[in-house]
Amino acid sequence: MNYKIYQVDAFAENVFQGNPAAVCPLNEWISDELLLKIAAENNLSETAFYVTKEESVEIRWFTPNTEVDLCGHATLATAFVLFNNENYNKNVIPFFSLRSGKLPVTVNKDSFTLNFPLDEMKEIQLTDELINVTSIKPTFAYKGKSDIMLVFENETDIENLQPHLSVIEKLDARGLIVTAEGKDCDFVSRFFGPQVGVNEDPVTGSAHTTLAPYWANRLNKRELDAEQVSARKGKLKCKIVDNRVEITGKAILYMKGEIYL
Repeated sequence: MNYKIYQVDAFAENVFQGNPAAVCPLNEWISDELLLKIAAENNLSETAFYVTKEESVEIRWFTPNTEVDLCGHATLATAFVLFNNENYNKNVIPFFSLRSGKLPVTVNKDSFTLNFPLDEMKEIQLTDELINVTSIKPTFAYKGKSDIMLVFENETDIENLQPHLSVIEKLDARGLIVTAEGKDCDFVSRFFGPQVGVNEDPVTGSAHTTLAPYWANRLNKRELDAEQVSARKGKLKCKIVDNRVEITGKAILYMKGEIYL
């Protein structure tokens, strides 16, 4: 059996920027074991698989070693593939995840807007363990549904800090978000996820379900410009709408091919 595969740079205007994701269209779901083997073979931070149904487009996301509840950049990449390569002609793509519910994506002129649920987070104690997860001391700590978020003094801290991956890997979380107010944007961030096989994710859309409400409250703004300051970098626009966050970004096709099984 052969399957199509695309590789898309998400939250990017040019190739080699943003976050690469693999996208595999399926006519029907195959075994979880095979989905994970394909994701491991791709060896990207995320591989998205989707099946088009009558009322929705079912989507699932896999890192090289596990399935995850939500992934922003791979959802953006899948929307790009559907609209540009798989002849999907509606302006709203009704993605649905068994783990995260309805995740509609709106097609704009040159970008895509994800609509994701806001994360529910609470401030937690800044323990010695959390102080020691990076080379620079944070100022605040928060725990969301999936991730721990540490807030730092400034953008330079985020750019310069070194993650202690062996310590991060032991956290009770999918991964670690680090963030600070930006110089030329509202806020910057980085994301580390050794627990799920991704030491540093270039651009993490799902992390902005935690980041956006935090910075919206702190800056008293509903619309925010964000940048993930990884080596590849990525730009996102976030907007708080009730209990959801709209995350807008661009994408570009890097490669398409076929899987032979």
